Amino acid sequence: MTTTEVTGRPSPSALQHAGFVDVHYHVGPDAYLRRHTAATAGALYAGHGGWVVLKNHLGSTAAQAWEARQQGLPVSGSIVLNALAGGFDARAVEQAVIQHGEDSGLRLIVHLPTVTGRTHRSRLTRTPSHPLLAGGLRPLTVADDSRVLRTEVREILRAARDLPVVVSTGHADAHEVRLLVDEAVRLDLPRLMLNQPANPMTGLTCKDLVEVAAAEQVWTEQTALTRLLGYQDLTDFADVLSLLPRVVYSSDLGQPSQMDIGPWLEWSRSSFRQAELTPERIVEITRTEPLKMLSL
Repeated sequence: MTTTEVTGRPSPSALQHAGFVDVHYHVGPDAYLRRHTAATAGALYAGHGGWVVLKNHLGSTAAQAWEARQQGLPVSGSIVLNALAGGFDARAVEQAVIQHGEDSGLRLIVHLPTVTGRTHRSRLTRTPSHPLLAGGLRPLTVADDSRVLRTEVREILRAARDLPVVVSTGHADAHEVRLLVDEAVRLDLPRLMLNQPANPMTGLTCKDLVEVAAAEQVWTEQTALTRLLGYQDLTDFADVLSLLPRVVYSSDLGQPSQMDIGPWLEWSRSSFRQAELTPERIVEITRTEPLKMLSL
């Protein structure tokens, strides 16, 4: 990844000058304790010449991102449609779009639920951020008991066609991801991001993704965290980064138990060398494709 100085208040074209874009970084307040606030994370990304998209399992980071940009920081936002945030409510998406503002010239990322209730013991060390979260968040899935997409999810996808957003598959399982891709193609949804498909709750390998991610409006997210936690081996990590079309590389970091932003950039450079990526491909997955996916 390249590093260039970012100073001054971001303009609508500021993203075009970022050396890299991280589309997945967690800040507080969130369901778990986080390393940074929106402002401190934004300042670090600015210092490294990047742009960051904030994520929060509690709901929206749109207003945080807007406020950070008023301070001259290279930050945009997202909303996660978990049950606590209201679930599949198009009004919540519209509100987040409005809060996100128009000054960045970027699409808001709309994550489908990340708390699904499926059995999975995370390897992360995590501390709930509030006593009300001691029992966890109420789960919500995109498919019903018959394993078909919920009507409300179809309505969200339909509404997203006319909004400046990217829809993310959240922590959908492999079957649900395929349903979402099929529906996105049927509706001609402009942007769909496969959210860290190598994670154990989804479990899609590069071989699977060759078919699943073939549609031109589908981007595949490859996070550093799935590799760092040992959920994905080096071969699959390298294959996703080098072989698939429309790949966006992200961190999925922000946890106090994981590395900070600077060390992640160093780790990424080392990992790219291990994966034998060309300089051109590195620019493509860290800058060019994120720009294409997020830009209006």
